[in-house]
Amino acid sequence: MDRVALTIDGLGVDFEGFKAVNNVSLTIGEGELRVVLGANGAGKTTLMDLISGKTQSTSGRVFIDDTEITNWPEHKIARAGIGRKFQIPSVFKELSVRRNLEVASCKNPGVLANLRFGFGADTKRRVAEVLDLIGLTEEADRTAAYLSHGQTQWLELGLLIIQNPKVILLDEPTAGMTQAETHKTSQIVNNLKGRHTIIVVEHDMAFVREIAERITVLHLGQVLAEGSVSEIENDPRVKEAYLGAQGIT
Repeated sequence: MDRVALTIDGLGVDFEGFKAVNNVSLTIGEGELRVVLGANGAGKTTLMDLISGKTQSTSGRVFIDDTEITNWPEHKIARAGIGRKFQIPSVFKELSVRRNLEVASCKNPGVLANLRFGFGADTKRRVAEVLDLIGLTEEADRTAAYLSHGQTQWLELGLLIIQNPKVILLDEPTAGMTQAETHKTSQIVNNLKGRHTIIVVEHDMAFVREIAERITVLHLGQVLAEGSVSEIENDPRVKEAYLGAQGIT
């Protein structure tokens, strides 16, 4: 690993005696894609909440590059370079796909001001790049309200990408998608490898197989195992706790 983008050191949260995340340590390299697996209640989403500041940790530390961001307010963590996509998309339904991306790219949070003064050539070029990356070039002028579920998810991913976060957190990005949409999502995520550091929490094992390089398995709030797809599939502890006999299929 050349350079570390995200360091999680002994991170934990205690909810009145229940340790939802317990002494988790991870090191994610710059440009790495890390998949986090685990059964329901393993602590996957809580871990994302702790990294993004939605939940305050009771122990441990989080660093982006060399900057400690432990328990910073959510908006400060976002500004430091952590972008998070939730399961339920939040896009500007009444705006076109292109306009959604233009507004998201703007450093000025006043949406109306952004619309009034228009956007420069750099923004337009960046929007075109992101449209291509998320596969929505042909839908660019369509109102977001009329997109399919999968297209809405890709647009929200685009809204994150265009803000150029150092680390992207994806919480079950294929939830509710068709098989074709899931496959296209894997292509989009694979195209992001190397450009962004990405952590993906996912249940869909076919999707995991298409994108995974390194996998971390959580069990009862702790790291149970870490390794490649084949190492995780063949780990007896993971089989017992999570995968069963079927492996990652």
